[in-house]
Amino acid sequence: MSPQPQAAVGAPLSRVDGRLKVTGQAKYAAEHDIKGAVHAVIVDASIGRGRITSIDAGDAEKHPGVLRVIHHRNAPKLPYRDNPGSNNPPGGRRLRVFQDDRVLFHGQPVAVVVATTLEAAQHGASLVKVEYDAEQPSTDLAEAEPGEPTNYARGDAEAGLRDAAVRLDLTYQLARNHHNPMEPHATLARWDGNKLTVWDKTQWVMGTHDELAAVFGLPADAVRVINPFVGGGFGSGLRCWPHTTVAALAARETKRPVKLVLSRRQMYFGTGYRPSYAYRLRLGSDRRGRLTAAIHGIDAETSSYETFTEAIMGAGQMTYSMPNVSQAYRTVPLDVNTPIWMRGPGFATASFAIESAMDELADRLGIDPIELRRRNEPDEDESNNLPFSTRRLRECYTVGAREFGWQRRSSRPRSRREGDWLIGLGMAAGVYDPGRFPAEARARLDADGTAVVESATSDMGPGTYTAQTQVAADALGLTMRTVTFRLGDSLYPQTGPHGGSATMASVGTAVVDACDTVRQEAIKLAVEDRDSPLYGVDAGDVVVRGGRLHVKGNPARGETYHRLLARNDRSHLEARGSYAGPPTPERRSYHAYGAVFTEVGVDAHLGLVRVRRMLGVYDAGRIISPKLADSQAIGGMVGGMGAALLEHTVTDHRDGRIVNANLADYLVPVNADVPDVKAIYLDGEDNDGNALGVKGLGEVVQVGVAAAIANAVFNATGRRVRELPITAEALL
Repeated sequence: MSPQPQAAVGAPLSRVDGRLKVTGQAKYAAEHDIKGAVHAVIVDASIGRGRITSIDAGDAEKHPGVLRVIHHRNAPKLPYRDNPGSNNPPGGRRLRVFQDDRVLFHGQPVAVVVATTLEAAQHGASLVKVEYDAEQPSTDLAEAEPGEPTNYARGDAEAGLRDAAVRLDLTYQLARNHHNPMEPHATLARWDGNKLTVWDKTQWVMGTHDELAAVFGLPADAVRVINPFVGGGFGSGLRCWPHTTVAALAARETKRPVKLVLSRRQMYFGTGYRPSYAYRLRLGSDRRGRLTAAIHGIDAETSSYETFTEAIMGAGQMTYSMPNVSQAYRTVPLDVNTPIWMRGPGFATASFAIESAMDELADRLGIDPIELRRRNEPDEDESNNLPFSTRRLRECYTVGAREFGWQRRSSRPRSRREGDWLIGLGMAAGVYDPGRFPAEARARLDADGTAVVESATSDMGPGTYTAQTQVAADALGLTMRTVTFRLGDSLYPQTGPHGGSATMASVGTAVVDACDTVRQEAIKLAVEDRDSPLYGVDAGDVVVRGGRLHVKGNPARGETYHRLLARNDRSHLEARGSYAGPPTPERRSYHAYGAVFTEVGVDAHLGLVRVRRMLGVYDAGRIISPKLADSQAIGGMVGGMGAALLEHTVTDHRDGRIVNANLADYLVPVNADVPDVKAIYLDGEDNDGNALGVKGLGEVVQVGVAAAIANAVFNATGRRVRELPITAEALL
């Protein structure tokens, strides 16, 4: 079979949905105009733990426009069937809204007010009087009792550390981070008899679909979830949150479509977050810098009612070669809402500890930080003894050092100064395990020579519409403008979650499979059609470009899809494609890699840190869309800046209240914080991972950024900071 010409893949194309977004025509969850829709506002618990002793909704119910106040004393009991297909964290129970009088965390929904206008619902919510039997909540990671550890070990880490010539014993503290996407979480729910339709901000259409079916005891075909556009997510939409259930319940009880939009404040306890961590790392090496042992002790917050875990252990098992590794990962149950995955989950957190420690070891030994990493490059994945599909970290180091000017770095801290500013350079390695989930897609080629491709995935910002259109256009041999990609509807072929750097590898492979099948069906039709110029040609010698089938090397001999289908009286050709997910067992270690370089300035008198420039170099397989890739890389690096220097959720441990639940007090980077950010992608494909040769880019671009900044701060000031975010107080 002749390879299809690649005209769209690899081209720096603008987003196909860009005009819709900048002109306001793209409709997000709360913007759908559903006839008769009313508004709902959640009443949040004002205590961090305890029981509800009374609810007085009388004043609220009398307020003009209020239709209903629903709470645990008048809400129907819901089935809450098990949902093994959901993305709910294992090891606990879901939050069952309005099903009992227990309060498990500050901000838990205790009632919902439904009214004809948003203003009436908001005021009605303020009139609901709730009394509690309050208990002292446990919200401090340092003070609570951890659960049983999850362990990993190879070799004898204690003996290896004891025999090491150089030993470090370091503890890192990482603050809780919230996702803060531009679009707040929202749900619009409508019942038609016993069938439920929701327009929801979600990163997993089928996950939300399955969860609502389980909560309300509905058959699968009685639920439809729609989300054509998502205004940012970063992981916050990877499960069905309580407000979605509340909206659906309110719609059923009032027999009206209900729109429920979380406020910015409510998003800090109504959806998840990156959990806070205490991470102790003991590291040993010989005097030439060869690592001999590492012992990781990891404590992370979770909720009291669910056990949330993430891939925090992976980076410590395979980033560097060493014979002896021991890890103990403990979740600490607290009276908080459940965390959720956030960009670069697990690996971004672990990299701060590991990459900071590697920099500290390099300084102790007097070895360049890049050289230290080179000396500890593994030949295979030592966590499972599998060969790497590709691993080009050495090349990332070489390209990054050259392009960033690493040779100008002095190993002596405080050696470069510009006025009041101390200047430092730092770097860190990044690694991420991209997800690969089973996925399906459907492609239809119409007789007019246009195509429609559908899959129930999402697009929270990386450019799914555009990238999938690119791969579909090339597989079908069409131009971008003649292909329409549709997503965000549970009626489309099923996919896994839109997260974990999995969408391009998973959905993209299914899209190519479907489009290849359609193209091959058209070629078969042509070579068997006596009236076709391609009659009798070997099907393997036919390619399609611009909607025209022709013999490879002889463009004059061929015909268009339009002519072929019209002559054969075919209105369309259609096929489904699929991706089964990674092989079982895995044959190779499949990871994306990167090296991050930063230059910072630190005000010697005020302790203020400013990132002056940043470069990321990535081994991420085939790059489908360079323009989209740059958006991903810049966004990930900016997110890493936020985690390193600004972002910190503050909890009042007296009652569990989040003190800075707003964008005035929870700081995120703005344009002025990001002067010079650049990404470079190594040429190449990873064909062991999937048919497209991609690895996924969205997560690895945040991994290592915080450590690179902390390492640059040390180079500038001589001060090691092992707590995120890095504050001025830590440097004074």
